[in-house]
Amino acid sequence: MAKITYYFATISPYTYLAGTRLEEMAAAVGATIDYRPLDIMGLFARTGGTPPKDRHPNRQDWRAQELVRQAKKLDMPFHLKPAHWPTNMAPSSYAFISAKNHGSGGDLGALVHAFTRACWAEEKDIATPDVIAACLTSAGFDPSLADKDMMGAAEEYARNLEDAVAAGAFGAPFYITEDDQRFWGQDRIEDLGLHLQGKL
Repeated sequence: MAKITYYFATISPYTYLAGTRLEEMAAAVGATIDYRPLDIMGLFARTGGTPPKDRHPNRQDWRAQELVRQAKKLDMPFHLKPAHWPTNMAPSSYAFISAKNHGSGGDLGALVHAFTRACWAEEKDIATPDVIAACLTSAGFDPSLADKDMMGAAEEYARNLEDAVAAGAFGAPFYITEDDQRFWGQDRIEDLGLHLQGKL
């Protein structure tokens, strides 16, 4: 069974726009997903990227247009300037890692989407305990997982950044196959699926 290593950020608008299409594609082609939340700002700093606020106005203007276009194309609710962005992505990432390592019965793909939807569609602060608990619950996990093994989760979160840099990732969402084919962006999920089927 093929495996997709999936690097994502809980505050990334493009991770939000991916929705649950990765999970749907993986199920269709019989692939598994290794979810790895990371510090996207740290990844930018390590790989030559620039935080949105520091980009040239031309790039900022394009980003604003493109995000709105993609959300409309995908028929997804979206706020270009949500009330709580940027926010500290570490608490939601730690909670995700705890759910991945210690949870049962929940849906990790739904949890990624719950965090990003809370930020970009619902304008909630995903750094706050009540929002994190609600996202865990909505994805079928025990909300108490948010506080479980925080030290271990923090260590894995830091390791995910190092692994992403070593693997060649530089943005989010970023998908890497076992044969080291790399796909960047929510608009490359179809290409990823075609590759896994041997068609690309």
